[in-house]
Amino acid sequence: MTAQIQLGDMLVAVVRKDIKNVHLSVHPPTGRVTIAAPAHMGLDTIRVFAITKLAWIRKQQDKLQQQEREAPREFLDRESHYVWGKRYLLKVIEIDQAPAIELKHSKMLLHVRPDTGQTKCQTIMDEWYRQQLRLAAMPLITKWEARLGVKVERVFVQRMKTKWGSCNHHARTIRLNTDLAKKPLECLEYLVVHELVHILEPTHNARFVALMNQYMPKWSSLQDALNRLPVRHEHWSY
Repeated sequence: MTAQIQLGDMLVAVVRKDIKNVHLSVHPPTGRVTIAAPAHMGLDTIRVFAITKLAWIRKQQDKLQQQEREAPREFLDRESHYVWGKRYLLKVIEIDQAPAIELKHSKMLLHVRPDTGQTKCQTIMDEWYRQQLRLAAMPLITKWEARLGVKVERVFVQRMKTKWGSCNHHARTIRLNTDLAKKPLECLEYLVVHELVHILEPTHNARFVALMNQYMPKWSSLQDALNRLPVRHEHWSY
C-alpha cells in the first residue's frame, strides 16, 4: 500500500508493508524521500515521525546536492577513468580481436574492434569493472565472514543507481555496486563490513553502530570519504 505526505515543500512517498520498524531513506541524486512503515501504522503517526527527522533529511539532501558527478563518458583518448581511486588516462586502441582492458602505468588501454560505438565501449568497461570488483570483494567477504561469524549465501555485483550496496539479511545475500571498483580499496572493505553487519542487525540502529565501531572503528570516516567521491553521471529515473 503506497501513499504520500506533504511536509511544507517536501513530498514524502510512504510504503506500508509487513515490517516491524519504520525505515527512512533519502535517495540520490535529488534527495527523494521515502518511508517504509508497518502496514498497521497510520499516516498521522508516520507524519509525526517524518517531522522529527526533518533536520536529518535536509542534511542528507544537502550532501547529495553537493556531491560531485562524473562527466558523461565519451571514450576519447586522454579521458580520465578511475580504478581503485587512481586516475588513468584512456587510450583507445582499435584492433580486430576480442575487446580487452589493460592498465599500464597511468594509462588505461581499451582494445576494441574498429568502429566500436560508445554504447558498446560502455558495456565492455562495465563488465570489466564488474570483474575487478568481484575479484577484490570475494577475499574481503571471506575475511569478514570469519571475523563477524556470519555466512553469505550469494554475492551480486551489478550497476546500482541509488546505493553503494545492499543486504537481504533473510536470504543472506549482498549486492555491491560495480562503481566501487573506481573508489579506494578501503572504501570497498568498509562497504563489505557494512553489508555483512546487516546480517547481524538489519537496521541502522544503535546496535548496528556499536557493531561497526567494534569491528571497524574508522568506518564513519570511510563512509564520509566514499560519499564525497564523484559518482556516476546518470539520467536518474524511478
